[in-house]
Amino acid sequence: MSTTSPPIPGTAADGVLDDSAKRIALAQPRGFCAGVRRAIGIVERALDLHGAPVYVRKEIVHNHHVVAELEKRGARFVDSEEEVPEGAVCVFSAHGVSPMVRTGAAKRRLDVIDATCPLVAKVHQAALRYARDRRTILLVGHADHEEVEGVRGEAPERTLVVETEEDVALLDLPDDAPVAYLTQTTLSFDETTRVVEALRRRFTDLVGPVGSDICYASQNRQNAVKALARDNDLVLVVGSRNSSNSIRMVEVARQHGAAAHLVPDAGCLDESWLTSVARIGVSSGASAPEVLVRGLVDRLASLGYTDVEVAEGTPEDVVFSMPARLAVPDTGRVPRTALADEAL
Repeated sequence: MSTTSPPIPGTAADGVLDDSAKRIALAQPRGFCAGVRRAIGIVERALDLHGAPVYVRKEIVHNHHVVAELEKRGARFVDSEEEVPEGAVCVFSAHGVSPMVRTGAAKRRLDVIDATCPLVAKVHQAALRYARDRRTILLVGHADHEEVEGVRGEAPERTLVVETEEDVALLDLPDDAPVAYLTQTTLSFDETTRVVEALRRRFTDLVGPVGSDICYASQNRQNAVKALARDNDLVLVVGSRNSSNSIRMVEVARQHGAAAHLVPDAGCLDESWLTSVARIGVSSGASAPEVLVRGLVDRLASLGYTDVEVAEGTPEDVVFSMPARLAVPDTGRVPRTALADEAL
């Protein structure tokens, strides 16, 4: 009996796919989350109200296209508040900052507008609460990520960063130490759960958040990618290389059986990935604008992938209010921006 797999419908004898076999499934949800829309809207609104330049500490969100477009409008991105002229308008990025950064900005009399995602701000508040309770804070995340740097800065003397299950065993703490855990909001839910379970097994006096710190949008996008991985030969995630949530989506797709790659934009597509691939799942990280997804879909269409369908997924209707000084009168909501994404 032959063990050779049946050929993919539409595949020629030489293994070349006929275009009739090629299709794309677009994940739903994908792209901008509420926190990213709010952060971008804050920079655009600040430019409208104050004029250029408006300074932004770090990238407002981790996406090269967003940063480039805001730079065209007059935003100036800097690595430190020390680079901002005294008294100038300075926006803090969606990833949040430490109290030390806020103190430095105050010393320079900067006109600060805080674009920290409300979900990240919630983690900051929890860190302060646990520090007041004199607990050691075990912060699950990547030590070099801006969000982790900001949260750790709330209580640096009481905070230890934990990245893996192996790190839990290496913590120089007694098993009955009073500890609390928090997590970076953009992690993989499955991997974070394993680390938290390791903490629970080791420490007898452990407290943590009710539910999960992981952002609803990160979780929804990871769930959508799991579905893509089950039904497609290849998963492509649009997102920048420094986008934690986009990288996690690629990892999740691979863990669930699909080949997967991060694609910063259509120009980064490697056509060798498409060899003998009939079904492609496409998604995008929470900081990736829809225009980049459109560009990738157009590039794939030029290669014969013209059959496009939108997968079912979790609807999102979360909207975060603007800071009062920037809010649209009578609504308080984020104004529609030039970078807001639209459905394909």
